[in-house]
Amino acid sequence: MSRDIGISNQAVFAAFSAALILAALLGPRAGVYIDKYGGRPILLLTNLIFAAGLVGLGCAQEAIGFFAAWLLIGVAMGAGLYEAAFSTAVGLYGRDARNAITGITLFAGLSSTLSWPVSTWLDLEYGWRSACFVWAALHLFVGLPLNASLPKSAAMRLFTKEPAPIGANKTTDSAAKEQASYVQPIRQQADCARPAANNDRLATILLAIVFAIAMFISTAMVTHLPGLLQLSGLTLATAVALSALIGPAQLVVRFMEFSLLRRVHPLLSAQIASVAHPMGAACLIIFGPPAAILLPLLHGAGNGILTIAKGTLPLVIFGPQGYGLRQGLLMVPARIAQAIAPFIFGMLIEKWGTLSLWATGLLGLMSTAALLLLARGMKSITPAAGQEQKA
Repeated sequence: MSRDIGISNQAVFAAFSAALILAALLGPRAGVYIDKYGGRPILLLTNLIFAAGLVGLGCAQEAIGFFAAWLLIGVAMGAGLYEAAFSTAVGLYGRDARNAITGITLFAGLSSTLSWPVSTWLDLEYGWRSACFVWAALHLFVGLPLNASLPKSAAMRLFTKEPAPIGANKTTDSAAKEQASYVQPIRQQADCARPAANNDRLATILLAIVFAIAMFISTAMVTHLPGLLQLSGLTLATAVALSALIGPAQLVVRFMEFSLLRRVHPLLSAQIASVAHPMGAACLIIFGPPAAILLPLLHGAGNGILTIAKGTLPLVIFGPQGYGLRQGLLMVPARIAQAIAPFIFGMLIEKWGTLSLWATGLLGLMSTAALLLLARGMKSITPAAGQEQKA
């Protein structure tokens, strides 16, 4: 991209970072609209915006057009990624959305596993511009029809006074009754953004910290893990092969969450997951290349559970009322952390090499401490866990 458009590599990554920051700023507003209208219309719109941004990216001939295309993609990311999917699931299933959220991450865990080699092949065979056009077409001809097949949320049916579809399941009916009690508060959007209880404020701050740390570590590893493993003494081929284990590790733990761990409270799952990366980092620093395989496996396992926790913890702790807005607000620091992670962690690697893993390891332990503090301060979530187990 930098060669064809005539800009530096840093400018390419700066455009991507700008898109992530824009997505962070737009996330809360997107959450408000999903709370009010359901996720179906928002996700349909983002498919169109993603496609337009990717076509613009593939057609860009100069820096201005390149940055404009990435900003357009940033608009779509602000309303069309995990958070929007989680909010859509909560709009459809209410408090029973945990399995749906886990299922979303189970399928989405294949995204990088599939898209990276496909994009690489398209780039090598047809060029990066053609790769952009192919992904734009997939948004229009695969993503758009799939999102169009989503049912209208209970909140949307209440606003349009449309009856529930014939044969709707009990879960959807119960979600409709539950959402009926908070349609009016959704209209008063600002109230959703200002929790009244001190515990709510503390929980919001702690969750924002946890999600920001998780996103920083995840993005840092995605960007730098192969090079980091090489610095530890591994060959390039071995480093790439071990880095590829992150995806399968995520899928395995997400399948376990969907089946074996579905009755475990998500706060406990998150606490266990948060120590996985620090353990893997410590193993590589202390034992060197012989223990290198543990870093991608443990990091992937922990990140797989924490991705689910981004959707389930706000639901369990705060409930479905105003979920979309709260999710958008919680992810603002996380998106900013995602935008700065490659640059910051790259600087640490240049200065300290593999010892830079101490930084991400300590951040992981800070996340664990925040989750433990959350568990102590949120005694009110215990009844919710009991109800979930009964369900």
